[in-house]
Amino acid sequence: MVQEQSQTALLNDGFGDIPPLREEDDQINRDWVDQLVDLIATDDSDEVKAFMMPLHAADVGDVLEVLSANDRMGLIRLLGDEFDYSALTEIDDGIRLDLMDELPNADIARGVQELDSDDAVYILEDIAGPDQAEILAALPTFERLALRRSLDFPDETAGRRMQTDFIAIPPFWTVGQTIDYMREAEDLPDDFYQIYVVDPTYNLLGTLALDRMLRAKRPDRIESIMNNNVIDVPAEEDQEEAARLFERYDLVELAVVDDSNRMVGVLTIDDIVDVIQEEANEDIKRLAGVGDEEVSDNVWDALRSRVTWLMVNLVTAVLASMVIGLFDATISQMVALAVLMPIVASMGGNAGTQAMTVTVRALSTKELDRFNIRRLITREVLVGALNGVIFALIIGLVATVWFASPLLGGVIGVAMVINMFAAGVSGILIPIALDRMNIDPAVASTAFVTTVTDVVGFFAFLWLAGLAFGLL
Repeated sequence: MVQEQSQTALLNDGFGDIPPLREEDDQINRDWVDQLVDLIATDDSDEVKAFMMPLHAADVGDVLEVLSANDRMGLIRLLGDEFDYSALTEIDDGIRLDLMDELPNADIARGVQELDSDDAVYILEDIAGPDQAEILAALPTFERLALRRSLDFPDETAGRRMQTDFIAIPPFWTVGQTIDYMREAEDLPDDFYQIYVVDPTYNLLGTLALDRMLRAKRPDRIESIMNNNVIDVPAEEDQEEAARLFERYDLVELAVVDDSNRMVGVLTIDDIVDVIQEEANEDIKRLAGVGDEEVSDNVWDALRSRVTWLMVNLVTAVLASMVIGLFDATISQMVALAVLMPIVASMGGNAGTQAMTVTVRALSTKELDRFNIRRLITREVLVGALNGVIFALIIGLVATVWFASPLLGGVIGVAMVINMFAAGVSGILIPIALDRMNIDPAVASTAFVTTVTDVVGFFAFLWLAGLAFGLL
């Protein structure tokens, strides 16, 4: 297994002046990587193991990402039994899948056997059915059954994320019995933060934090010092909901229960940090219309993830162009309109995106409910209107000076107020409406909000100009 040691230990171990893994800006040091590549080329397993020995599994993951495909496999092969498969949970999904295709199933089975169950599930869930079955068949019976049960839960649920190793004790034990049990048992989790108190059917009765147990006397019964205020999460609950429980109650560990309220696993804070990051990244990507695209994706995959919503944007752009086409005669008589109208649409689009982003994030984090939704709608509408007034005065003055036409400045100012108001309304109501229809607002909102601001902006400006200058 890869050990967690100081990089300085390597410098005094016969390798001379080896550069650090990372530079000051936390980027992988190219000289370090070049030395590793040279060692891989020598095919000397002992040299490579000694070179990699100081690195944490997360750092090994970073190293795998910067190596070429051939060097990645060469590094894993040379590390052999000392390669920590938890490093595969730290790398890009595309790279991990490529490695899984290259690695023999027997090696994967050996590697995941050493992992916590949550990390093992994370690696196995993306492996195709026959290969996954072969890997599971190579594991000891108890581990195989535990992993299969976790894999049976839907993707992105608490059951998929949970660790099946935990300490459960009956309420009638004493503190002394519990401590003796933990000293003697050989199959305890590597890391744990609290003990779970259960009845004979594994229904959760309470929890006991380690600090509280260590402060108690040996004769004290567990039921007298345990925390009866039980917080748990159903195994089929979405992982994002589980993350909200951690945030709301400041948890470090959380019990996972099945449909019959039996405890089946635990979620730990290190997994929830990953969930929070994944969900945030997912929302950001969906707002931009790039789906689940990863940095390591090839050209075809990147194209496929983007083309759908670009096509939707094309349709909405055509709709906006049709609005402009209604006033082609007006524009041809007054060229200044063609110069100024993108300003109205652009300002409205940006304002709508601001309101939409706030709304989508509030919906995602469940901060928007029936108690504050009216207040947020009122706020965004007022912000849109006030922004419209502010920028109407600015652009109205600019247009007046630019084209020596106070009337034109007034027209674009009024159009700006109308479009900024529409931007605020659409920026909050469209995501809410999509959410009510069970359509992901992070994915679909941008195209609709942009359409509204473009159509309203162009129509308001050109129609008002036509009326004001008698061009209709």
